[in-house]
Amino acid sequence: MTNIKHHLNDALLISYAAGNLPEAFGLVVATHVSMCDDCRVRLEAFEAVGGAMLSGTSGDSATSEMEVDLDATLALIAQDPVDRKAPIRIKPGLFPTALQDYVGGDLDAVKWRPVGMGVRQAILPTSKDASVRLLHIPAGCAVPDHGHRGTELTLVLQGAFRDEFDRFGPGDLEIATEEDEHTPVAEAGVDCICLAATDAPLKFRGIIQRIAQPFLRI
Repeated sequence: MTNIKHHLNDALLISYAAGNLPEAFGLVVATHVSMCDDCRVRLEAFEAVGGAMLSGTSGDSATSEMEVDLDATLALIAQDPVDRKAPIRIKPGLFPTALQDYVGGDLDAVKWRPVGMGVRQAILPTSKDASVRLLHIPAGCAVPDHGHRGTELTLVLQGAFRDEFDRFGPGDLEIATEEDEHTPVAEAGVDCICLAATDAPLKFRGIIQRIAQPFLRI
């Protein structure tokens, strides 16, 4: 997919390649990578470099003596680029294959539940160390302003939203941390559908949202 402006950072890609991300975050990364040629190339390069490092070491000394130098790793990637046209298995529909496997189908298979202000969500089953949900935000509507107690990854699948930081369209990924507060607003014209993962509850300002938060599992 072209025109993606907001990508995964190196830390997330390296953690994903090493198998160290929570399942919920891993699903967002896998879905973004299947939509984004640039991040797919970088991920495959990190995996290739990681495999080469492991094949060149043995025993417990590997963990005690080897430290990953990010700059050196990136230099190796630049010297040995991965084919950008490597095929990806994609089922027809809005959702990439990785997400369809969790949903049990495409958009029409999602079991939405209202969360207020016209917004709907569908929580997907993953391990308990983080949670991931699909969000359906009607065009022109806003998600209540909120902060974060941890990290939130939000991947746009359809439509677009704007917040205090930028515009995010199909394939774009927003990474929000404890330092960030924002009010995402879906653009007019097309309903916005996102995949969002969090490793801690959000911090809502509104009293109604705070009361409903335990029931909505946000």
